[in-house]
Amino acid sequence: MKPLLKFAALSLVCSAALALPAFAALTVGTQAPDFSAPAYLAGQPFTYKLADALKKGPVVVYFFPAPHTSGCNIEAHLFSQAIDQFTAQHATVIGVTAGNLADLAAFSKEADHCSGKFPVAADDGAKIAKAYDALLKQKPGWSDRTSYVIAPSGKIAYVYSDLSPTKHVQETLDAVKALEQQDRTGK
Repeated sequence: MKPLLKFAALSLVCSAALALPAFAALTVGTQAPDFSAPAYLAGQPFTYKLADALKKGPVVVYFFPAPHTSGCNIEAHLFSQAIDQFTAQHATVIGVTAGNLADLAAFSKEADHCSGKFPVAADDGAKIAKAYDALLKQKPGWSDRTSYVIAPSGKIAYVYSDLSPTKHVQETLDAVKALEQQDRTGK
């Protein structure tokens, strides 16, 4: 095969691979990377610590590209509407983003978004997203839309990755319920 033809074929394969949706590399049973990050709840700043949250029960860590973007607004609103269902399962929710960090405080308290019902954390430099393999391929330095359910043991119990914001809440809520059921039955 001629070198130029080989290069063209390789370029085509690489382009196709980059166009595919991202899939989270952390698998069920993997130890979740611990993190702490500046966060906001109802506009109030604090330091979020995953290890502290896990002492209370399962944690849903959902990565989103940026506050005040259409899909992220929808996802945050859906999580805020379902927060009582997560709480009933002894689970907490944290949104994490590497995009538009200056908007997080307002986003955390606005009625159309988080409504002050769960915290959102700033991932400056996308370090947390990188540890969770939740980087947005289309916009380097921003978080992908990937959700993790982490068991109190710190192990990944469920992973869902899809740029569409509509199913993340139901997928993670179902996983939290299954985790609670496993705890009750011992299976």
